[in-house]
Parts: sequence; structure tokens; C-alpha cells
Amino acid sequence: MNTPFDALEQRDPAQRESALMAALPAQVAHAQAKAPAFADMLAGVDAAQVNSRAALAQLPVIRKHELLERQKAHRASNVFGGFSALGFGPGMRRVFASPGTIYEPEGTRPDYWRLARAMHATGFRAGELIHNGFSYHFTPAGSMMETAAHALGCTVFPGGTGQTEQQVMAMAELKPAGYAGTPSFLKIILEKADDMGVALPSLTKALVSGEAFPPSLRDWFTQRGIAAYQCYATADIGLIAYETSAREGLVLDEGVIVEIVRPGTGDPVPEGEVGELVITTLNPDYPLIRFGTGDLSAVMPGNCPTGRTHTRIKGWMGRADQTTKVRGMFVHPSQVNDVAKRFPEVLRARLVVSGEMANDQMALHVECAALPDGLREQLEQAVREVTKLRATVVTQAPGSLPNDGKVIEDARSYQ
Repeated sequence: MNTPFDALEQRDPAQRESALMAALPAQVAHAQAKAPAFADMLAGVDAAQVNSRAALAQLPVIRKHELLERQKAHRASNVFGGFSALGFGPGMRRVFASPGTIYEPEGTRPDYWRLARAMHATGFRAGELIHNGFSYHFTPAGSMMETAAHALGCTVFPGGTGQTEQQVMAMAELKPAGYAGTPSFLKIILEKADDMGVALPSLTKALVSGEAFPPSLRDWFTQRGIAAYQCYATADIGLIAYETSAREGLVLDEGVIVEIVRPGTGDPVPEGEVGELVITTLNPDYPLIRFGTGDLSAVMPGNCPTGRTHTRIKGWMGRADQTTKVRGMFVHPSQVNDVAKRFPEVLRARLVVSGEMANDQMALHVECAALPDGLREQLEQAVREVTKLRATVVTQAPGSLPNDGKVIEDARSYQ
């Protein structure tokens, strides 16, 4: 597992930084020329001068809610809001839709999302079968893992989500070397296998993503003979960072430029300080410049003990905004507000996410002056329609919710 995926992983850090900064001006110029949104946002910027981190830090940060707003405003003429350098046709294999709705293009280059590097660090090798437990519809996670597996020379079983008994039987009969998907779904599958009395000895490794991966759950897998590693990727960027066998933070991918900025600004923080991850991708098809992920992390000192020389981050440390990931799906404050606006009886609403070790639970707390028959059930249905997730509804008296501006409260335990 310590064998590098390619020579890029063991470059001298100064050489890597020089190569990234040399590629940056061309990417900025490409975004200005091929992505109308960046032609507007970076109007007047001399791309040739954006050749250092200091110069990059002077450019505006585009955050997810701003990308969404621009997509909505320009949807009639350009579904991608002018951020994609590709149009429909031979150069674009698929279009995906993330909650919001935000549309993302998938180009035709092999390993388009660059997750093969993370899969290789997990221990997957050519000739193996991978059970892919990510969804294959709407969001790109399933394709992210599949295209990476194919780039490594692996075969994929597209398990997707749900149908746990069938998932167990497919694993028992096909004997995959490992799993790719959310850690919570792998736990569900393994518990179902226990209930069915089915052994899954072939399953010895897993690449997990899409939600928090606490040490308690990692150890739970280890006790069952499965070495599970996490990677950090988004539908907008692809791979950002990945875990190695050292289990000391996450190593940054070679195809992105990562900054950590003070939340709500574009100002880089001192090394080691927690801030928001801002990513500039070198992907020419979807050339996002200074994309604010809304995720918090911090740079770790030193290099990875495995010999990989790129910067390490501490992993996901929470959200810079109130957008929260529940069971692999983002839930936005705007979605909570959308639910509340459907019901005039609801005065205020607050979504509380709780649970521990892959057991996310949502409760919608609402202040109501009156409680008509069926309101609680109607609210639960509305939450399912808007977020694609289930939530219980808790009604409260007017004025009883905290007056702190929170629409979403993440009360989960990550220990």
C-alpha cells in the first residue's frame, strides 16, 4: 500500500509547488476564455500574473451557494451557469445533479474525478472486483468510484444503495476484494450479513467517503478484518485528499491547488490554523478557480510516513456554514426554509442532526401557534420531498427555539 501511484506523489515539495504555480496562469486564462462565469468574475485580471499563492489569494472566492445562485439565474441559457468549459455532446459523458439543484458535467478523460490515486492508496490493484455502494443516479459518487476502479484495471459491481439482502448475496457469491461507498452503508450491509448468517471473508478493504468516518467506526471495521480508508472528494472538484496506511491525516491530491482561508473571507490563515478549504482545480473541463467548499480543516506539519511528500490536512473538521452532510447528502438551510414556507402554521424551524457512528438522525423542530390535525405527518413528507431524507418532527411553543440564527444544528458525536 505504500507503493506510490505515480512519481508525482514523491516529488520534492518545492518542485511540486513550482509545477502547480506554473500551471495556474494557463488555467486562469482557460477559465476566462471558456467559462463565461469566470470571464465575468475575473474580468480585468491578467492571468499571466496569477503565478503565485499571493496572487491567487487576490481573486474572489466562489462559494457553493453563489454557484447555485448563478446556475439558477442562467439556467434558461446555460444549465451550468457558465462555469463549465464543455457543452453537451461528445466531450461530456454525463451530467449530474447535486442537491440545490447544482448541475455538474463529467468529461470523457479516464479517471475524470482522479479517485484512482485514493483507491490505490487503499490497496486496490488491477484484477480485483470492487463492490460499489454509491448511488448511480443524480449525484456523481457512483461514477467517481467506477471510473477510478476502471483506471486501476479493476472490475466493478454497481451495487448502489438499498436492497441490503441482495447486496449481501452479491458479495457472498461474487467475492469482491473490497467495497467503495459510504461507511454507514457498509456497516448496514455487514450487520445484515450477520443477521442472515452469511460470511463475507473476501471483503478485506474499503474506500469510504461521503460522510464523517469516526475512529470508532474505523475500529469496528478493523475488528471484522476490513481495512477501511477515507477520501475527501466533492461533486464539484473530484478528489481533494486521501488517507494512507499511516493514518495520519489526509494527503492532498496532485491535481488541485488547496488554500485554507478564514471562513467568510478569501484570506489564507497561518499554517495549522483551522479554516475553510478553498480549491482551484486544474481540470480544464470544469475549471473552478478558488471554489469555497464550506468544509473546515487545517494543514498538518511534516510529510506522510509512507513517503508521499504532498501537504497533509487533518481531514474534515466541520462546516464553515450551516450546510450539513447527512448520510452522504448535503442538506442546505434553504431547504429547511423551503419546508417551513409551505405551512403558514410554522413560525420558525430548526433542523437538528444527531447520532453517532454512522447513525445520523434528523429532527425538524418547529414553532407552531396551532397544531392542525395531520400537520406533523405533512411536515415529515415535505422534508422527504425536499431533502430526500427522513426526519421526525418536534413541535414547540412560539419563542422556544434559541434565538441564535441557526437553521441547521449539527449535534452529532464524532468521537
